[in-house]
Amino acid sequence: MLLADSTAGLDTGDTAWLLASTALVLLMTPGLALFYGGMVRTKSVLNMIMMSFVSIAVVTVVWLVAGYSLAFGPDAGGWGVIGTLDHLGMAGITPASLTGHVPTLLFATFQLTFAIVTAALISGAIADRARFGSWVAFTAAWTLLVYVPVAHWVFSPDGWVLSKLGALDYAGGTVVEVNSGASGLALALLLGPRLGFRKEAMRPHNLPLVVLGAGLLWFGWFGFNAGSALGANGTAAAVLLNTQAAGCTGLLGWLLVEKRRDGHATTLGAASGAVAGLVAITPSCGSVDLLGALAVGLAAGVVCSYAVSWKFRFGYDDSLDVVGVHLVAGVIGTVLIGVFASAVMTGGPVGLLHGGFTLIGKQLLAVAVVGGYAFGATYGIGKAIDRLMGFRAPAEHELTGLDLAVHAESAYDHGVLGHGTTAHATVLAQHPSDKAATA
Repeated sequence: MLLADSTAGLDTGDTAWLLASTALVLLMTPGLALFYGGMVRTKSVLNMIMMSFVSIAVVTVVWLVAGYSLAFGPDAGGWGVIGTLDHLGMAGITPASLTGHVPTLLFATFQLTFAIVTAALISGAIADRARFGSWVAFTAAWTLLVYVPVAHWVFSPDGWVLSKLGALDYAGGTVVEVNSGASGLALALLLGPRLGFRKEAMRPHNLPLVVLGAGLLWFGWFGFNAGSALGANGTAAAVLLNTQAAGCTGLLGWLLVEKRRDGHATTLGAASGAVAGLVAITPSCGSVDLLGALAVGLAAGVVCSYAVSWKFRFGYDDSLDVVGVHLVAGVIGTVLIGVFASAVMTGGPVGLLHGGFTLIGKQLLAVAVVGGYAFGATYGIGKAIDRLMGFRAPAEHELTGLDLAVHAESAYDHGVLGHGTTAHATVLAQHPSDKAATA
């Protein structure tokens, strides 16, 4: 992520592009809601969508109160570990404040959208079996205690990963992808598998919804990656093209594996492969050239198509493949910077193919530390919430479906809500003719 010198003042073109990018990245969370919603069974689709939507509200409040200040405020102690509370409640930041050539208020909002989608991603690992209230509490605590410190390490100019280690992560391979993937694995292990895991078929109930969600994610990813240039310039153009290229080779790589292994190229595979390619190019889009981007996306599509089956081999129930796609592709994209990084894109550090032999070690260390911290801290937060209020949904709710049990709604009832809900009883009480007709 580029933080340009602000001495030249506000640039209206850069500001306009970042305004659009912010809206694009925010759209990714509703896109994720549809992507995840289509992948679960009919009885929990609304609950899955709600887990993403409520993340928008919870993370926004946490970020504006303290998260932004701790992530991007002045470094506390000079260690590059966490910021200060100088901007608590966005104090001291006015419409005239600049970050680079754009308003600081806009930069803070752009970064907020990253935090939102990262938290929402974790929900896919625990689909069908988490208490909704516990998820809300977890999202608030996780954003403050896990996402914010990692964002400071990697995205802040004073963060240790960027300024001291010298590892590269253009748009969030560690902050977003490795962070959410390792956190999802921790919660999946903590909550245990769904009832019927490895015994019952748990296929996606609505593949057109999955593809629609993947399309919205792909659309938003241009703002995610190219917006991280913080300017309407040649770098943003190169990053945008790299993003498109990797998404395509990720899709093709996954389908090639499916066709060879299973004899069929599936719709779910196409959507998953595109996402895998986009995940992998997120950290590397500003460091590799076009051929490197094609290779990164292809590697992610191929490897992740195998990685999603690891949960059956090792017995952890990562419901919607947060580990198999986001963690694995995030690691691939971050580490391959050490192979494909080009001076034309980075302005300095290069990977193995261009004669650089130290960068790959830095990339591996950044992945290991971020992944280890995210897993350990997330497990601790989840355990605390489990003891205080319970994290796993009751078995009867899981069997009935969280849509009716938690939200008193069903995604596929038309007109009057289904029998047994409070809303249905109220309707019958108010309309005796409906009651008679129903009887």
